[in-house]
Amino acid sequence: MDQQQQNRAAATRPPQPVPTPPSRPPPAQTSDFLVGFLIVVGFIVIASSALFPTAPSYKYTLSILHQVPEGHVGVYWKGGALMKEITEPGFHLKLPLITHYEPVQVTLQTDQVRDIPCGTKGGVMINFGKIEVVNRLRKEYVYETLLNYGVHYDNTWIYDKIHHEINQFCSSHTLQQVYIDVFDQIDEKMKDALQGDCTRYAPGIEILSVRVTKPIIPESIRRNYEQMEEERTKVLISVERQKVVEKEAETKKKMAVSEAEKFATVSKIQMEQKLMEKDSARRQQEIENKMYTDRQKSLADAEFYRELKEAEANKLKLTPQYLELSFINAITQNTKIFFGDKVPNMILDQRLLGNFMQNVSRQVASEGQVESDA
Repeated sequence: MDQQQQNRAAATRPPQPVPTPPSRPPPAQTSDFLVGFLIVVGFIVIASSALFPTAPSYKYTLSILHQVPEGHVGVYWKGGALMKEITEPGFHLKLPLITHYEPVQVTLQTDQVRDIPCGTKGGVMINFGKIEVVNRLRKEYVYETLLNYGVHYDNTWIYDKIHHEINQFCSSHTLQQVYIDVFDQIDEKMKDALQGDCTRYAPGIEILSVRVTKPIIPESIRRNYEQMEEERTKVLISVERQKVVEKEAETKKKMAVSEAEKFATVSKIQMEQKLMEKDSARRQQEIENKMYTDRQKSLADAEFYRELKEAEANKLKLTPQYLELSFINAITQNTKIFFGDKVPNMILDQRLLGNFMQNVSRQVASEGQVESDA
């Protein structure tokens, strides 16, 4: 019974499909495989960068896309050989694990060299705590400099060179010279020494300035210098105080001299003013005297001219006719008439006088004519 039921159920069951063998994946699946492979590689690169955060060389070696920061240039090594290709700031591509990349700064940078021990000429050990060197690598000399001295070229030409030059300088100078006398010249001497060798052997390195801090000297010597400086300061204070006193005395002297000169100047001006007033009064008096003299002279000349003209007129009047007329007028104006024997004689005498005066006038006129002719 069970067998029959099974046969009947198998007869009523729908036919099962025949399985076909698997075929090759389509081309689209192949491209997806490549994309997945690249994603895995990228993930490995990112993971490597995350695993080695303190080793930038591994990051620059394993990375595909890298960035050159501003103020730097990109330098590449392929298989350990330096390439002449130098890239500008920005994003760039390279082959991971084959091409190594390093950014090299070409702008101003300050290298600090610390703890530089040296011995002076007298055998005293001192220590320069910090020396700052401001330098720059020229862009056109990047390949040549890195080819000869590597990426850490500043170790050779700045750090090691500073140690050498400082020791050379200290060994040829005493502590007094290094610490006080010629300390202000160390900056220029270090700069000239560094730049001289760089110009000769590494012309791409430019030394702009060197700043040297005060060296650390033994405590006992430092206390001596401090005491000397205190004494020197006291002396300077005394000298300055003396200068102040001298300046005050000189100022008072100048003020006294200035006051005396002021009074002298005022007195001189007043004296000159009085002299000018006196001179002006004298000139005024002279002018008045001259005016009076001229006026009196003019009056005298006028009176003389009047008298002269009157005399000349009288000379012209001295004629017998005028004298006779004058005599007659005088007789006629006389209110008193005298009678007697002498009256005719008086009249006759008057006529004789007129005749005499007429002769005199003629003689004078003839003499004047002779003088005019001469």
